[in-house]
Amino acid sequence: MSPADFLDWCVTIGFVMVMAALAIGFVRLALGPSLADRVVALDMMTITIIVFCGIYAVYTGDASFLDVAIVLALIGFLATVALARYAERRYERDRDTGPAAATKEGADD
Repeated sequence: MSPADFLDWCVTIGFVMVMAALAIGFVRLALGPSLADRVVALDMMTITIIVFCGIYAVYTGDASFLDVAIVLALIGFLATVALARYAERRYERDRDTGPAAATKEGADD
């Protein structure tokens, strides 16, 4: 087996594994059950797409796909931070307006 054949074989296996990971991430994104599960699944799918860009850059020999991967990584990071901030505010709002907060306010009267 020549090195070129081995590289082609590895790239093909890599594409299959990345597509499987993307499908599993999509299932977790669709099914949930919690917001945290969906955020982690979306982050995993972003990383999987970045890996796909890297493997495709190796497959084609074109380094411009690595630039796309870097941009996707930055956007994915910002999206994860924004979703984490949203989840934190949602948790604080639910904690302040939930049944336990109503009971605590009633005890103060």
